[in-house]
Amino acid sequence: MGALFSGGTSVRRLIRTTVFEVRKRLAAYGSQILLAIIGAALAWSIAGGLIQDHRPFFAPIAALIALNASGGERGGNAVRLLTGVFIGILAGEFALLVTDRGVFSLALGTGLAMTVAAVVTSKRVVIGQSAASAILTTIFVGGDSPGTDRLVDALIGAGVALLLSQLLFPARLVAMMRRIEEEALEEMARMLDEVGRSLTCDGHDASAQVVNRLGDLSRPMADLSKAREASMSTIRLSTIRWGDPGPVLDEDEVIERLILLGESCLFLARTTVAMGSEERRELAPIVRGMADVLNILADDLSSRETREQAVVQALTASRGYGTGTPEDDPVTHATHLAVEMVATDIMVFAGIRFEEVEDVLMGELEDPTIPPPAQEPWLPWLRWRPRLPDIRFGRFRERE
Repeated sequence: MGALFSGGTSVRRLIRTTVFEVRKRLAAYGSQILLAIIGAALAWSIAGGLIQDHRPFFAPIAALIALNASGGERGGNAVRLLTGVFIGILAGEFALLVTDRGVFSLALGTGLAMTVAAVVTSKRVVIGQSAASAILTTIFVGGDSPGTDRLVDALIGAGVALLLSQLLFPARLVAMMRRIEEEALEEMARMLDEVGRSLTCDGHDASAQVVNRLGDLSRPMADLSKAREASMSTIRLSTIRWGDPGPVLDEDEVIERLILLGESCLFLARTTVAMGSEERRELAPIVRGMADVLNILADDLSSRETREQAVVQALTASRGYGTGTPEDDPVTHATHLAVEMVATDIMVFAGIRFEEVEDVLMGELEDPTIPPPAQEPWLPWLRWRPRLPDIRFGRFRERE
C-alpha cells in the first residue's frame, strides 16, 4: 500500500512538472506564434491584391520563415530569407533555360543554388532557403514570369516581417535577456541545491553526484554568452534601437556579472568535493541557502524588492558560515572564500556597487543602495532621439 501511495505521488509530481513545462513553453512561444499568424495572413492579403491571376503561396511562407526566430534575430532572418530566395530563383530560372523541364532542371537548379549560397554565406537558413526556392521555381512553372512573381512574394513576405518585427512589435531585448538570466539562475539554484543535498551523504557517491552535476551548468552559461552577442548584433542592425541603446547595454553588463556568479557557484561546488564528512554536513545548509537566494532572484528580476530580499538572505547565509581563520587547512580556507565569492557576486548582480560590497560583508554598511532595474518601453522608437551611434570596441557612445 505504501509503495502504491509512493508511486501515485511520483506520478502526480511528474504530471505537475510536465504541465508546468508545457505552460512555460506556451508562454515563451505564444506571442511568436500569434505574430507569425498575423504576418502570414497579412502577406497573403497584400500579395493577392497586388498581383492578378496569381496565388501568392510564397508570400505567407516568406513572412512565416522570417518571423520564426527569436525576437532579436527576426530582422536579420528576413534579410537572410531574401538572400536565399534571390539566389534560388536565379538558379532555378537558369536551370529551366539550359535543360528540359523535369528532374534534371530540379537537380541542376538545386545544386547550383546551394553551391552559390554556400559561397556567399555559411548560414544554413540561406542555403536551405535557396534550395527550396530553386525547387519551387523549377516545379511550379506557369504564367509569363514565375520567377518575378516569386521574388515579389518574397519581398512582400519579408517586408511584412520587417514591419511587424521592427516597427509595430519590436523585440523587447531587456525582457528577453532577463528571461535567459532567470533560466540561468534557476539552473544554478538547482545545482547548488543538489550539491547541498549530496553533502549530507557519505563516501564516494557524494563526490560523484557533485562532479556529475557540474556539467549541467554549461548550457545556461552558453545561453548567456549567446544572449550578449545577439543583443549587440540587434542594436547594430536595427536603426530603431540607435536612439536609446542604454537599457540593453546596461543589461549586457548585468549578464557579465551573472556569468561571474555562475563561475563562483561552480567554484563553491568543486571545493566541497575535497572536504571531510563533518565539514560537508556543516556546509550543506549554507549551500542550500545560497540556492534559495538564487531562486528568489529568478522569481522577478524586474523588482528591486526581490533583489533587496536576495541580498539580505545571501548575507545571512554567508555570515552563518563565518569568515574562517588563518589556522584553517587550505580546503577549508578555499571553501570560506568560495562562500564569500558567491555572496559577493549575488550582491553585485543585484546592483550593489562593487566598492560597497566589502563594507556590506563586514557589516559596516547596513543599508546599501540597490538601484531599480532598468525598464524598457514597449515601443523603443517612441523614445527616438536624433543622434548617431559611435561604435568603439563593441560599445555605443554618443558622438559629440
